[in-house]
Amino acid sequence: MHTTTTAQTGDRQTRQPRSIRRTILAYIALTKPRVLELLLVTTVPVMILAQGGLPDLWLVLATVLGGSMSAGSAAAFNMYLDRDIDAHMQRTENRPLVTGEVSPRGALMFAWSLAVASTVWLLVTTNALAAGLSAGAIFFYVVIYTMLLKRRTEQNIVWGGIAGCFPVLIGWTAVTGSLAWPPVILFVLVFLWTPPHYWPLSMKYKDEYDDVDVPMLGATRNGSQVGLQIILYAWATVVCSLLLIPVAPMGLVYTASALVFGGWFIYESHVLYNRAVRGTEPKPMRVFHASITYLTLLFVAIAVDPLLPF
Repeated sequence: MHTTTTAQTGDRQTRQPRSIRRTILAYIALTKPRVLELLLVTTVPVMILAQGGLPDLWLVLATVLGGSMSAGSAAAFNMYLDRDIDAHMQRTENRPLVTGEVSPRGALMFAWSLAVASTVWLLVTTNALAAGLSAGAIFFYVVIYTMLLKRRTEQNIVWGGIAGCFPVLIGWTAVTGSLAWPPVILFVLVFLWTPPHYWPLSMKYKDEYDDVDVPMLGATRNGSQVGLQIILYAWATVVCSLLLIPVAPMGLVYTASALVFGGWFIYESHVLYNRAVRGTEPKPMRVFHASITYLTLLFVAIAVDPLLPF
């Protein structure tokens, strides 16, 4: 069975057939699935660290499902609120609300449904603290970042990025029911990692952010200024990662990973800065992809370290 929908892309209107499968995929796209991958990377290893070994599989699945619904809710709210500027940016012009695959009302109802479902699910399957942190993450991303900061300050991603730090707290509290210094250190680590992860992306799409008047740092400052900020945050991220060694405490696998992968992340940041200073093409996406690889490998080391006998 097919239905017909009217979609607006810029000033054009098109009529497209829409199947049930296509509609489902469009709603899935509202959750930003690639962001959900990062959620898994940061949540499960912290649960292993909190347990000091492998936690109950059901608890892991329940926490990941609840966290995924929570992050998906925040993403859907974000797309609903940013649909006006998404239509004018090449990076986001194919999002479901821009193409008309999903209506604004449908997206808003979907976002609210996921928000309520994720909170209730985590409350029932984990504990009240984890559920409260999940609800706080949605609020921070939607209200603090998307509604208040994103279009007003070039420091938007610095403070708005706090929303992406919550999964480490949720994973820890799902296991222990309380907070401690290790997840706090990891919270700060992700906080410091977010700007050097996202600013290269804003450098790549500088003209598009300028066109929609979103003051991302990569769009408002020149390459050398942004590159210097990326270096400072990359160094701070790596230093913060080393704090986990005596506090958790961590073993050889994590220590070596933090030093080696952290050194590589810092190196790529310096390469970006040096190219910008020399006036050559800075290639910011190298740092963007390096930041993802760095964080992934670091959290894999967090997962592996407690499982080894040394």
